Amino acid sequence: MTPLSILDLSLIRETGSAADALSDSRLLAQKAETLGFQRYWVAEHHGIPGIASAATSVVIGALAAATSRIRVGAGGIMLPNHAPLVIAEQFGTLDALYPGRIDLGLGRAPGSDQRTLRALRRNREGAERFPQEVLELMAYFAGDDSQTGILATPGAGADIPIWLLGSSLFSAELAAALGLPFAFASHFAPQMMEEAIALYRERFRPSSRLAAPHVMLAMNIVAADTHEEADYLATSRRLYMAALRQGTPGRFPHPVPVQDLPWGPEISRQFDEVLSTSFVGTVDDVAAGLSHYVERHRPDEIMMALPIYDLVPRLHALDLAREAARRAGLG
Repeated sequence: MTPLSILDLSLIRETGSAADALSDSRLLAQKAETLGFQRYWVAEHHGIPGIASAATSVVIGALAAATSRIRVGAGGIMLPNHAPLVIAEQFGTLDALYPGRIDLGLGRAPGSDQRTLRALRRNREGAERFPQEVLELMAYFAGDDSQTGILATPGAGADIPIWLLGSSLFSAELAAALGLPFAFASHFAPQMMEEAIALYRERFRPSSRLAAPHVMLAMNIVAADTHEEADYLATSRRLYMAALRQGTPGRFPHPVPVQDLPWGPEISRQFDEVLSTSFVGTVDDVAAGLSHYVERHRPDEIMMALPIYDLVPRLHALDLAREAARRAGLG
């Protein structure tokens, strides 16, 4: 069976607040746990009005406290924004509080613009030092102070799986070299997915953490009882992504009738590129899409994002997504 997980950006609705978004995340995590999902990840983004998970480790702690079995983690922490010691201490603390339930996915993008990056008190060269900082972080968890003379407390000896995240070849190659699991951000940037996962599998070197390559692929699921309702609900993400790509990010928008979408040809072309990793429709539609996707790409795990405006249809979509996965033979 292919493990199923959830990616949540703690989206702030245009008529809601950060408190509402985080409350929704808590309820969705609890629902995902009852349905048997493997992991529930939140992601670090800064300076974006529609995302409430900027303080990612704090959100992870709240979600872990609200659940009892599901693994909770970061998908991911943008390491160039932080000193590796700080992340070792934060996630070492989470592991001490919720042993055996914490995941740490690492990305090398800042998750923000350059102005916000400066406000985070990190330098622009952080992404270039990403491989060295991953190794430094791993040494803190291993309790190896031979290079830095520093023992992370909490952190040393923490049993935390480390994943590398990416949407290009760089992190795929690094994950392979370090023998780490690899999660590709196919839910928003599928263009290099096939090349990246092929490179990762081909160049993977077994490590003490992982004996064989392990690939997680992400996708968007907007499921509803009818095609018409699913198409309507899916307009929220399309409007949101259009605003991001035009440099005018805002809160997550209310859905609109499909015929009212204000598309120009350039935006339409951009959305065409991500259709391969978005499944919109009924249970049967999503099941068919999942079955074809898994047969073609052979992921070891699947992570689903459910970008739906209101909580009630989002919770219902989670039920439908779980049923679709069962029909597709995934669990």
